[in-house]
Formats: sequence, structure tokens, C-alpha cells
Amino acid sequence: MTQAKTQVKKWFTLFILILGGGTIFKLSSLKDAFYIPMQEHFHLSHTQIGLALSIYALVQTIGIIFSIYIAQRFSKKILLPIGLIGTGVVGIYLSTFPSYYGILLSWGIMALFAEVIFWPVLIKTVKLLGNSDEQGRMFGFLEAGRGVIDTIIAFSALGIFIWLGSGVVGFRAAILFFSATVIIVGIITYFFVEHDSIVPDEDEKELSKNKIALKGALQAIKLPELWVVAFTIFSVYSVYAGLTYFIPFLKEIYGMPVALVGAYGIINQYGLKMVGGPIGGFLVDKKFRSASKYLRFTFLLAVIAMVIFIMLPHETMNVYLGMTATLGFGAIIFSQRAVFFAPLDEIHIPEKISGAAVSVACLVGYFPSIFAFTMYGSVLDHNPGMSGYRIVFMIMIAFSIIGFFISHYLVHIIKKKKDIAV
Repeated sequence: MTQAKTQVKKWFTLFILILGGGTIFKLSSLKDAFYIPMQEHFHLSHTQIGLALSIYALVQTIGIIFSIYIAQRFSKKILLPIGLIGTGVVGIYLSTFPSYYGILLSWGIMALFAEVIFWPVLIKTVKLLGNSDEQGRMFGFLEAGRGVIDTIIAFSALGIFIWLGSGVVGFRAAILFFSATVIIVGIITYFFVEHDSIVPDEDEKELSKNKIALKGALQAIKLPELWVVAFTIFSVYSVYAGLTYFIPFLKEIYGMPVALVGAYGIINQYGLKMVGGPIGGFLVDKKFRSASKYLRFTFLLAVIAMVIFIMLPHETMNVYLGMTATLGFGAIIFSQRAVFFAPLDEIHIPEKISGAAVSVACLVGYFPSIFAFTMYGSVLDHNPGMSGYRIVFMIMIAFSIIGFFISHYLVHIIKKKKDIAV
């Protein structure tokens, strides 16, 4: 195969992966665009919606332990479509408006398909697509592309909901639209993504695939530098969780008009991927030439930006200035999210255990999804008004400081390994 054809194939495969990554989480993130319809037509309280999300995060965390093995044992050509199609089937069940326990079960099963079976394999596949000089761009385009797909799919479902009267029929149609989309992408993925092509070492050829997978998992968890990368991701995600609370902050403190809340929410959760992704990827590859150095810099930048943000006279500022300031900070964090898996290449994870390594990084890195939202929400419930938001922002600063020191240590580890290699 010529170099030109190889490049075309690589970027087309990335496009297919972006489609999957941008559609699979729409059902589990139904609250982003349809929080009120969920309350009305699923008959859920705020607490019940929160419990469904907690079960999702719990299954995700426990399941990722098993995904360390699954990602090593089975081919991406099988796992990626199963994750996508399985999620779509759960969505069809949700469209029947099941009981509350059925809803809890649905969110748990969606976590299994999306977070355990699909996501670690997606990251592994993207990592293997590019060489060492392309990791930042690959992950940057993945995050940006997901932002584009997220936005298109979310607005399309919202359009269907409004077109059909913004009632129970429209809500069911929106859910079915999400379900059909992710199933179709799953079928496309099966036909355009190839099987894994990792060749076992000589001493592994006599071992069964199960033993090779287990050996790879054990080898991955014994790598100390992998855990440093994982806790770097943990720090980014802990700050990222705080971005959600910019929405009530702008509504309560700035008096943001209701008409702007939905638009800001979509931009805050999806649109920033389109900005932060390419910027982060470009800076990693062209300016810093190291994802770990970029993360260290942006952690420090986040601390400085949030300190300045806290000191602003929010009670008297224009709402559009508040929106600009919060979105600017969000862009920093989304640029981190776009590349926070890229250091896996810098610590030279062997390809044969890359699936297990990504699963370990996901297990630790996404652990804040279990506690961070509850923690931030509890702070606001117990400290109404600006005082509560100041505490939330201070916690975000604290996680950024922790991330700075962890990423600084990661840079030190990588430099030391390079010096030894020389």
C-alpha cells in the first residue's frame, strides 16, 4: 500500500471512530438536552436522575477493571460495534418509558457497553493509528470531531422533539433518533474497522489468547509511570466536572435569561470540544512537542485563570462577559481533555499491552465521575449564592495545583527515561 493510501485509510478510520465517539454517549447524557422531559415523562426527581448517573459511574469504574482484560483479549472490530449497537438497543428499551428500576438498569447497562466495552478500545485504536509525532493531533481531532458530532446530533434530536410538539411523542422520537443513529454507526464501524494486528512475542506463541490477555493486564498495572499518567487524567477530570456548575452560576449570579441557558449548555459541554481539541493537539505536536509538558503548562494556566476569575466583580458584570470568561476557562480544560491520553505514547507503552494500559488510565482517570459531581453539588446546597460557587472554584484550583505537580513529575520521569536511553 502506498504512503498516500495509508494516510487516507488512517484518517478515514479516525473519522469512523469519531462518529462512534460522538454518538454513543448521547443516550446516557440525555439530561444535557432533555432534563425537564426526563422529569416529566420518566417521572423522575432531581435525586432519582442523580442516582441513575451515579449507577452509571459505578458500573463504569468497576467495569473498567474487567476492560483491562477485555481490551486485550478481543479485537476492536468486534468490541467497537458491540458497544455501539448494544447502547442503541438499550435506547430502544428506554423509548418504552420503563419503570424507575428499568431506568436504573438501563443506565447501568449503557455504562457497560459505552464505558467498559467501547471507550478503552476506542482510545487504544486512536493511539495505534498515529506515530509518536501525531499523537497530539490524533487525540485533538478525536475530541474536536466528537464535539462537532455531539452538537449536530444533539440539535437534531432537539429539533425532532420541538417539531413533534415538545411532548411525550417528541421525547420518545428523540430517544429513538439517538438509538437509530448509534446502531447505524455501529454497523458502519464493523465494516470499516479492521481486526487487531498485534503479533505476539516468540515466548507467547504457545500461550492461549486468554493467558496473553491476562499477562498483558498484569504487565500494565506494574508500570509506575502508567499510574502517574492516570492520576494526571484524574486531576483534569476533577476540574472538568466543575465546568458543569458554570451553568447554574451564570443563571443565579448573573441572571442569565432562560433562552440562553440551553445554548450555553450545548456550547459548554459540546462546542468547546471543537475549540479545545484542535488547539490542544496542535500545541502539543508543534509547540511543546510533549503532551506531558503541555498539561503541566495548562494546569498552571488554569490556576492563574481561576484565581483571576474568582476576583472579578461577578455581581455587577455583564452576563456576556461572564459567559466569555467561563467559556475561556472551559477551553483550557477541554484542550487538556483532548490530549490527556497522549502521554501514554511518551512513556512508551508496548503496543501489545496498550489496551490494558488505556483501561488502567480510564479506571483511575475517570474515577472523579463517582464523587466530583456529588461533591460540587453538595457544596452549593450547603452554601447558597456566591459563597458556594467560590468554594467550588477553589476546589477546582486545588485539583489544578495537584495536577501541576503530578504532570511535573511525569515530565521528570519521561526526561529520565530518555536520558537512560541515550
